[in-house]
Amino acid sequence: MAAASPAPNALILGATPTDKVDITTAFQGTKTSVKKLEHFTSGGMSKGQPALNPQIRKLLAKAVKAYKKRDFRSAVLRGLDATRIDENCAQACLVVALGLEGLGELSKALAMYERAHTLDPTDPDLYVNLSMVAWKLGKLEIAEKFIRLFINISPNTHTGYNNLGGILRDLGRYDEAIDTVRNAIYQFPNQAELWNTLGTIAMEDGNITDARTFYEEAIRLRPKFARALHNIAYAVHHTGPLDEALRYYDKALKYAKNDNDILEIQHSRALCQLGLGDLEQGWDTWDVRLNHGFRGSLIYAIGAPRWQGEDLAGKRLLVIGEQGLGDEIMFANAYPDLIEQLGPDGKLTVSCDKRLVTLFQRSLPEADIVPYWNHQHNGKTIRQAPDAFKDQAPDFFAPCGDTLRYARRNIDLFPAQQNLLVPDPERVADWRGKLEALSNGPFVGLCWRSLIMSAKRSKYFSPMEHWAPVFENKDVTFINLQYGDCAEDIAFVKDRFGVTIHDFDELDLKNDLDNNAALCAALDLVLSAPTAASTIAGSVGTEIWLLTIGYVWPMLGEDKYPFFSNNRVIMPDTYADWPNLMAKLGEGLAGFQPAAR
Repeated sequence: MAAASPAPNALILGATPTDKVDITTAFQGTKTSVKKLEHFTSGGMSKGQPALNPQIRKLLAKAVKAYKKRDFRSAVLRGLDATRIDENCAQACLVVALGLEGLGELSKALAMYERAHTLDPTDPDLYVNLSMVAWKLGKLEIAEKFIRLFINISPNTHTGYNNLGGILRDLGRYDEAIDTVRNAIYQFPNQAELWNTLGTIAMEDGNITDARTFYEEAIRLRPKFARALHNIAYAVHHTGPLDEALRYYDKALKYAKNDNDILEIQHSRALCQLGLGDLEQGWDTWDVRLNHGFRGSLIYAIGAPRWQGEDLAGKRLLVIGEQGLGDEIMFANAYPDLIEQLGPDGKLTVSCDKRLVTLFQRSLPEADIVPYWNHQHNGKTIRQAPDAFKDQAPDFFAPCGDTLRYARRNIDLFPAQQNLLVPDPERVADWRGKLEALSNGPFVGLCWRSLIMSAKRSKYFSPMEHWAPVFENKDVTFINLQYGDCAEDIAFVKDRFGVTIHDFDELDLKNDLDNNAALCAALDLVLSAPTAASTIAGSVGTEIWLLTIGYVWPMLGEDKYPFFSNNRVIMPDTYADWPNLMAKLGEGLAGFQPAAR
């Protein structure tokens, strides 16, 4: 039965930490730059700057007018016309940079801001612009360098300290970030942005209580502060109840003006709806993930219209992967439904991560399985499927998450028995033989963290020292499912707990997913954080226990994942209480009885 809202001490997280973010109030120099450009085009001058050529002034006036109307393309074109008259005009380079940033051409914008700065090194706001674009591109060290230069020039404004705090947060230097923003608050105590940024730092550092306190102070200072309202919703989203978080998200949307903020709030709100089990509205709202303005969106270079739920009988449908590897597997839940809807005269082509091609082809013999290809442009991933429907274009394409929107509108549409992935039976038998050579079992697979362990993500995975209650079960044979370099962790467990996590050197867990799936099918149980390892094991029918620090949105309001037949979610009583979670896990493992093979 779906839960209307979790208990007050329950945690709500996305499937991965990147599914939701708190919003730092990062100041950009764009508003100040535009005002300065308006000053120049109206005949004003800065100290040491010559008067503008009348023709350039006219072009820049048009460019600024276009920029303020969000016609960024026209702003860039007018600015470029001005540079043809005078290639050393700093104002012309600046307006081109502003327009390019508005268009999302971040790498080009960064180069143009640098050009403008070279021509006019006296403008401190250019350092803010340079820092912000570098930040958006993920060039955090460069972003830090530029914002520190701004602080040196303008030490009596909170802008620089605020942005520096956010950058240091993203670098994982939490103590330094807190000191930076806290010191700024002593100087500027009534700046709501600083309190909001302090909250984001505390939140990323796992201190949810302090984070909420800081967000509440930001809202006290500015009651209609949309970013702080979103962020307190984000904090409540972690602790519950979800209906309270939803009310905060709605209030944040009411006051949000910035397009990026609106998209971020809508995305968080969609995950909140899904967490509540409101699938119909949740899937529809979650469509925001594909808006090109959203931070995590992909750009699909597919020569076909996007499927919007039209009748598929006799059609050619291309479904293409999105999100992470585990999501691609999980979202494939609805692919058998699509094959049935397409009928004998239709065709399903699935474009997936190349590591999944063999496994998907065996599991979905009626479909064509091809890999997709990615390339990066201005911090965005562009995804193509060149091998799909080579002779004839598809009638429709769909990002794989869309299949849930149309085939899983309510929880009752999830099949009770669903082992989507079919491992190679010969490899399964081979792995069973290797396991039985180790002991009589039970054989329990372990995956304890994500491959990507950034500063933001690390708090979602338990440090190995908390696993003592699990490793007290000496009659269990533990098998490594942790992909990536984990030799240090395995050695730590051996030294600290006297337990061997058996690792098979011949298996590349990250890249040989077909063999990985066969090993999972040979196991009795898999204990895993919500990673690709858990979705592979769950999709071949192995019992999985998912370790989370609270409810995750793929539970869809249930007490387990509806995507798998045989799974259990284990979570602590309070937020991020790893000892409590591991005590529960150890107790459950002590009473575990493997199913008959």
